[in-house]
Amino acid sequence: MATLPEGPSGARLQNLVNGAWVDAEAGSALPVPDPATGVPLAHVPLSAPAEVDRAVRAARAALPGWSSTPVPERARLLRRVQEILEGQATEIVDGIVAEHGKIREDAAGSFRRGLEALEFAQSAPTFLQGRILSGVAAGIDVETHREPVGVVAAITPFNFPAMIPLWMVPLAVVCGNTVVLKPSERVPMTAQRIVRAFQSARTPPGVVNLVHGGAGTAHELLVHPGVDAVAFVGSAPVARTIYATAAGQGKRVLALAGAKNHLIVLPDADLARATRAIMSSAYGSAGERCLAGSVVVAVEPVADRLVPALAAEVRRLVVGAGTQPETEMGPLIRAEARDRVEGFVRLGLAEGAVLAAEGTAPEAAPGGGYFLRPVLLDHVRPEMKVAQEEIFGPVLAVIRAPDLDEAISIANRSRFGNAAAIFTSSGEAARRFRGRIEAGMLGINLGVPAPPAYFPFVGWKGSVFGDLAATGTEAALFYTRPKTVLSRWP
Repeated sequence: MATLPEGPSGARLQNLVNGAWVDAEAGSALPVPDPATGVPLAHVPLSAPAEVDRAVRAARAALPGWSSTPVPERARLLRRVQEILEGQATEIVDGIVAEHGKIREDAAGSFRRGLEALEFAQSAPTFLQGRILSGVAAGIDVETHREPVGVVAAITPFNFPAMIPLWMVPLAVVCGNTVVLKPSERVPMTAQRIVRAFQSARTPPGVVNLVHGGAGTAHELLVHPGVDAVAFVGSAPVARTIYATAAGQGKRVLALAGAKNHLIVLPDADLARATRAIMSSAYGSAGERCLAGSVVVAVEPVADRLVPALAAEVRRLVVGAGTQPETEMGPLIRAEARDRVEGFVRLGLAEGAVLAAEGTAPEAAPGGGYFLRPVLLDHVRPEMKVAQEEIFGPVLAVIRAPDLDEAISIANRSRFGNAAAIFTSSGEAARRFRGRIEAGMLGINLGVPAPPAYFPFVGWKGSVFGDLAATGTEAALFYTRPKTVLSRWP
């Protein structure tokens, strides 16, 4: 087996196909820089169609043997994977900090949530049980089994290098599928470490494969006739394309998309707690997460107290490299991401928003360091672009509303419906919010309503393409298909 290169060396990464690490034949490769410095950690190849084909064929060939492997044995494999990953926790967290730019606390938390999904997948002997009804007619019994969907393409985003691969790969595998993982070309190294853990746990060749690449590589997976299902997390425009392309090929698709999460604050809220929760939601991980709070809807008269409290925290926020213990917000993933977010801030000010506060950020090193000052915008109107579009950066917009009904209406005008939260001491207000808000994940007096892995992670409206969830038993439904058997024994 070839030795897998480790950063920071600038080495060219390899694909894993049928249990062997192989060099991609494609000549093109992209650097994988440390977002805090711009220094290349590795180079990721843009795999060609022939390389995708080899990985899919390997997964296809491994499918009959793996799908017939007893479910408890599959679950025990995942237990071995978990033990390996837990033993490498320090190195994995350090790697996330290096290739993504998260602060260590965020990196460690996201890795723990990935392990939680891995733990849930080990309960497959329970959640894969079927159903039976005896005597539906004279001498006839009916039973339903859950069977693997087939070869799964897992296409993961940059913002959670460990968590989302660990959402997808273990659950797909324990359900009896084989997998081709295409991690984001921006954060490919953590995915390699996860796949190595599967190898070390004695996963049969071809069950888990890894192919590096960009949009072209992903497209080859979407249209390959050997792929049966596609799991994706990413931006709304890309998710729409993924869904249309793969579903048009007859594949099962779950594509989690964009977000514009609203945080409603009532005058009776505990202002200090609400401020802390909003700051963590909006500026944690530099706003590069689909559960980030990006719009505060302040129900009057709370805005005149809330905005100054948020502004003081924004000015105090420590921005820097994730390796520094005092850092509270790291860089954005790339220069183009930073420039895009800056463009939204300029647009918001041009549309009439008021700059309530702007934090500080270190000067970028030559050729790298994609730092951005955190921004708080006040007097934003619901129709403004900064109130409607997913910015995916450390920008928080404040809209002022006269009452709770209007606040809920403002939130529901969004084409997205990933998450929403309310801050209040009123049970009646919280109940009204819970019943009327159009979002899949809700927080009451907390800013990041991320459900544990044994509950469904799913948005509404334009935040998802597909009708199932990314985690929990609903996700197991995505990775399996029902087979109903009627039997009569004379």
